[in-house]
Amino acid sequence: MRVLVTGVKGQLGHDIVAALEEKNIDAIGVDIDEMDITDELSVNTCITSSDVDAIIHCAAWTAVDKAEDEIDKCRQVNKDGTANIVKVCQKLDLPLMYFSTDYIFNGQGETPWDEYGQAEPLNTYGLTKYEGELEVQKLQKYFIIRISWVFGVNGKNFVKTMLRLGKERGEVNVVDDQIGSPTYTYDLARLCVDMIQTEEYGIYHATNEGYCSWYEFTKEIYRIAGINAQVNPVSSDQFPAKAKRPSNSRMNKTQLDKHGFKRLPSWQDALQRYIPLIND
Repeated sequence: MRVLVTGVKGQLGHDIVAALEEKNIDAIGVDIDEMDITDELSVNTCITSSDVDAIIHCAAWTAVDKAEDEIDKCRQVNKDGTANIVKVCQKLDLPLMYFSTDYIFNGQGETPWDEYGQAEPLNTYGLTKYEGELEVQKLQKYFIIRISWVFGVNGKNFVKTMLRLGKERGEVNVVDDQIGSPTYTYDLARLCVDMIQTEEYGIYHATNEGYCSWYEFTKEIYRIAGINAQVNPVSSDQFPAKAKRPSNSRMNKTQLDKHGFKRLPSWQDALQRYIPLIND
């Protein structure tokens, strides 16, 4: 099997290429220099010449607040760029794996979001990722995987930021009224590699097991890292941002169970394995 992975310089793309190679699957990792997803000709040329059996599409606009000021640019990447890939997949009859987000939901309440539940994006980023989902659903062979609170070895993330701030300041304020599930790209990548080798197409939610607030997440980060920093719980209104954030990012995993895929380990277990890799 031969798989093309977009966004290879990002946290997830990096880990997916590594996971494919571990399984002796031929992986072709590309980023904007090799294939600009917003350029239809570039996409068509790169994919057609790569002679691949499937595409795992990790490239995305993920600057959530900046998206509110640059709506067209965000849509160009998340919707139009995805549409360009979909067109080639249609032409070559290739399965496509696309990563989406809990931000496609309205973020209210406490009930975990269902995979086929009503979309009601609460910001530009969420809207454009949902528009990307709709493009992907034009295919017969697709996997849409919604994730949240992502952290990995490659690139920036919340865990790395909190480790730095804890060491520099010794005290941090962290919101405690947003609840969700962290997603370790190492664990997610292995699930995705298992999935892309099947025909169990559909929409999935895939995060590490368990729920926490950002405050609880931070407390556990410091506990594992041995950082003696004060963590103060605060409400979201003390951190005003351009893009509205969901208070409820809980997602159920019904489809993973239904299709026989193993759920990811707990987020605490993931952190325990992750922090020693990055904490210097």
